[in-house]
Order: sequence, then C-alpha cells, then structure tokens
Amino acid sequence: MKIRSDILRTYQSIHTWTGITTGLVLFIAFFAGSLTMFKPQIEQWATPPSQQLAPINSAQFDNLISQAISQYDKVADGFIVNLDGQSSPLTWYEKGGSRGLRIDDSLRHASLDGNGEIVSHISGTNELGQLIDHLHRTAGIIGKVGHEDIGVLLLGVAAGLYFLALVSGVIVLLPTLVKNLFALRSHKGASRFWLDSHNLVGVLSLPFHLIIAWTAMVFAFHDPFYAGLGVVYGDKPLFEARERGLIEYSVTELPSIETYIEQVSALADGYQIRNMKFSKLSSTSPSLAVELVADGRMMRGGYSDYIYLQPYTLKVNYSTINQPEDGIYGPIINSFFALHFGNYAGGLGRWIYFILGLLGAFLFYSGNLLWLEKRRQKQTQQTRANRVMSSLTIGVCLGSMLGVVSAMLATKWLYLISEQINSYYLSCYYALFFIAIAYSFARGGALAAIHLLKLLSLGCLLIPVSSLLTLILPGLTPWTPADFSAGLIESMAVLFSLLFYLGARKAQHRAYYGERKSIWALEPRESEQPLKCLQESSPKMGKLS
Repeated sequence: MKIRSDILRTYQSIHTWTGITTGLVLFIAFFAGSLTMFKPQIEQWATPPSQQLAPINSAQFDNLISQAISQYDKVADGFIVNLDGQSSPLTWYEKGGSRGLRIDDSLRHASLDGNGEIVSHISGTNELGQLIDHLHRTAGIIGKVGHEDIGVLLLGVAAGLYFLALVSGVIVLLPTLVKNLFALRSHKGASRFWLDSHNLVGVLSLPFHLIIAWTAMVFAFHDPFYAGLGVVYGDKPLFEARERGLIEYSVTELPSIETYIEQVSALADGYQIRNMKFSKLSSTSPSLAVELVADGRMMRGGYSDYIYLQPYTLKVNYSTINQPEDGIYGPIINSFFALHFGNYAGGLGRWIYFILGLLGAFLFYSGNLLWLEKRRQKQTQQTRANRVMSSLTIGVCLGSMLGVVSAMLATKWLYLISEQINSYYLSCYYALFFIAIAYSFARGGALAAIHLLKLLSLGCLLIPVSSLLTLILPGLTPWTPADFSAGLIESMAVLFSLLFYLGARKAQHRAYYGERKSIWALEPRESEQPLKCLQESSPKMGKLS
C-alpha cells in the first residue's frame, strides 16, 4: 500500500506530538490500571488477618444484628452484612463511611462467639487498592473542579489525544505493516529494536487501546455531557427522580436476612451475594445496596453488579443487572463499563487485561525514548530540551512505580505504629515519586534509570521478604496467605524484581558500552579505564611483536 510522503509526515507528526504530550500521565494510568485488575486481592493482602472475625452461617445474622442494634447506637444509621466468608460477618462505621475515597475511617467488626454472644473490635480501613485505583483514574494529579477530580478531566483529554495517536500511528505503519510487523531487528541497533517492539505492541493490542481510549473519555466527561443535555432539554428531566418517602422507619422493623437473600436470588439468577450495605435506616429515605458477583458476566462495576432496594418494602429502586424491560440500552451501557474493566471473562480476562495494561505502559515509555533518540539523530549535540525530557520520562515513569512499590512494601510495617495507615501510603507514594524526579534531574536520565531500576528491583524483592519476616520475628502478627491469590502477590513481586534487575543491567550496559552520542550514554567508570586502555593497546603490541 502506497501513501504520499507528505501525508505520512503529517500523520507521523500528529502521532509524535499527541504521544509526547500525553505519554507520561497515560503511563501512570496504565501501570496503575493493570494493578486494579486485582484490587480486591490487593486489599485483602494488605489487611491484617487479625482484623477479620470468624464467619457465621446466614441463620445467625438476625441474632447478631439484633444484639448490635441494642448495644451500639451507630448501627441504627447503617451497617454492612458480609456474606463472602473473607470479611467479618457484620461491620459498621464508627467514623466516616460516606461514598468516595476516605483515608481516615474507623470500622467496627462484629461476630458471635461460641455462646452466641456478640464480640467486636474497631480497626481502620485499608484503602491500598482504592488508592491505586484513584491513581489509575487521576494519574496522581491533586485537586478538584467542583465535584470532579482535575486528574480525571485531564486524563479524559489525554485519552482523546491518545485516540488520535493510535489512528495516526496505524496510518504511518500501513505501507510497511505486513512486511515489518513481526520483524524485531535487534542487529540494527537498540533504537531499531525499540521501534519494532513499539510498533508490534501497538498494532497487536490496538483493539484494546481503542476500547480504553473511548471508554476513558466517556467516563471522564459523562457528567459535563449530561449537564449539557440538561440545558438543552430544560425542564424535562433526563432521568426519573426517585420518589421521596414520607414514612420514617425504625431499624427494628427490618425483615430477616434470609428474606433479602431469597428476594435478591430471584432477581439475579446465577449471581452470588458478596455483601449488603444498609444506610439511612432511621430516616424517610432508607437504602440497601446489594453487591453481587458472577463469572463470565458483563458487570457494571469493576468487580460486581448492584441491586438497590428499599430495605423495608423490598422495592427495587435500581439495578445494574440487565432486565428485559431495559431493552437494548442496558446491555450497551453495561458493555462500556465491562470492556473497560475487563470483568467479562473471569480470572483469565483479568490476567489478559493486566498484561495488556503493562504493555500499554511500555508503549508510552518506549514512545518517549524513541522521540528522544530521533531528536538526537537530527542534532549534533544534546539540547537542554532533550535532557529535560529524558529526566522527566525516567523520573515520572520509574518514580510512579517506585511510589506504589514503596507503599506495598511499607504495609506490614506501618501497622506496627498505627491502625490508620492510609495517609502513610500517600506520603510514601508522593515522597518517592518526587524524589525520583529530582534525582533524575540532578544526576541525569541515563544514570537515574540504572539506579531507580535497581531500587525498584530491591523494593519488589523486599515485599516477600517482609512476609517471611512476619513468620520469623517474635511480636509480629503473621500474615500468612489466606489463599492462592494472596501468595501470588509475593510471587509476582519476585518476578518483577527479576525483570527490573535485568532492565537495570541492560540500561547499564547500554550506558557504558552503547553508542557514545546517545542521550543514554555515560562516560566509562574509572575502574574500567585500565581495561579499556589495555584493549586499545593490545593490537599495537601485537604489531610490535
């Protein structure tokens, strides 16, 4: 296929500049997004097992709730019934509990002892998984415009530019797509190998990236979109307003838990109830949110579907599970969410999305490296702009990963000093993130890349070491894996430690033995100078002999 050279140059320019202007924030979004595929497992792994009380059977919940209501005033405001067998049977918030990201909530856990008497204790909530998800949605950009996060809106803009980069990149590749797609030409130098790898990853994962770009824009701007429609339609509401109740209920009038289970099971065949969240129980607008899970279903939430009920009358107020009366609208909306969250293919689908997310992060990282190398080839010496961009690329990309790794590493040690550790997570992330950027500018991108990759390798390796130490050191609560998925986090940490170490070795070899005019080149270390001199002089000595 032939395309005029001027058209190719135009699309290449579009591809380059849309990629450069959005690559760093999208790297963070994709890296963090890949981790959110296992957000529940991360939160379970990060929560001390001692916080969770023993499970009970469903027939005992009414007794537990009755005792909790009589002994604790906060229960009348709302509580959570957990049916997953992994969390305490009954929990409620002693502090906080509203929607959104909260880092200082206090949660009371309750269960029954062997005599059928209530036992309880208070703990902080662990929001490590939620904070990683927030990083995915905002790229760590702080601030709000109204009730919207600035980071969400900026990532929405970045997703639009990212869509242009995808389309323009494919057009640039079209003339040589069939011939060079699978050609990883490492023998033609590092730059050619990086370019071939970048093109291969981009083309093979193109459907995934188009889905993510489109759905990210929808998620970022759906509120402004609906606000605009509200102006167009004026007094005509876009959605039916929820009826306001006139009756003030009492928490003692609640039906039995078995009644709720039967009602929800009839509405959601094939689903399992994870938990039931009761709220505003002593008001005129009580609510019950039932969280359900199912394998192989397109779910509206990242990990579940929801049914909202009036807890006293059992009337369904809203459901994310498709019903016949929803027509085609319901499945279409659900597909947007499910395609972005990757929850429609069970565990295998999440692993595929995890890998694609990491490859997406690689796409933006390699794109910046390619741009820097191309600029270097056009200029006789490195410019200040090149050096700034190289330091920024290394600092932001490796710094964001280092921040997350440090938060995960600190988890089990932070509980030795406090029950409320979520603010420490934020301190760990932003401290390491900005230190990495500062270090990259102070020492240069080439040297910083080597050191930060080694630090990442060490940090990942220390995660399973911390888990082992909790089994060995006296006075520490053992955090033995509750199941296979919990132990898998330590295993993946070891794997990533090895990958980061190999990456550091490759970066170090290229810096000292690669092309001298590259922006990633470093002067040979003093310890290597005698060897270098000896190698240069040996041919001359051979001639003399």
